[in-house]
Amino acid sequence: MYRLLIILHIMAAIVWLGGMFFAYFSLRPSAGQLLQPPQRLPLWAEVLTHFFRWVWIAIIILWISGLSMMRMLGETMPLYVHIMMGLGLIMTVIFALVFFFPFRMLKTRSLEQLWKEAAVGLNQIRIAVATNLILGGLIVLFAAGKWPV
Repeated sequence: MYRLLIILHIMAAIVWLGGMFFAYFSLRPSAGQLLQPPQRLPLWAEVLTHFFRWVWIAIIILWISGLSMMRMLGETMPLYVHIMMGLGLIMTVIFALVFFFPFRMLKTRSLEQLWKEAAVGLNQIRIAVATNLILGGLIVLFAAGKWPV
């Protein structure tokens, strides 16, 4: 059961981190280079609508699997597990804030064709994604060498 939880946990992390990496380092520069705001901003609103559904699922899986593995480890939790959990909590809060505020701004302002305001929302999302990529990278570093087998 523990190995299944690890597999689910890793796969959910790959969905979230991989999606952010793709969006930040591939889609963002390409869309910025090829599309003007009236095309680029609605594209981002639609792409993020689909991606964020998967992120919510990934977050649920990450928390359920992570807390289940912690329960299996018992009371003696290694420090790196607490660090990973703390960073994961920060990432979850950042995502929730993005979802309920700048993402909604991006979607509504894009529909209203208010490109400057939509761009503000997208820029806030960009900053949050960069932050979560760094935090997620730190979690991977802690997990890579320390996760019990």
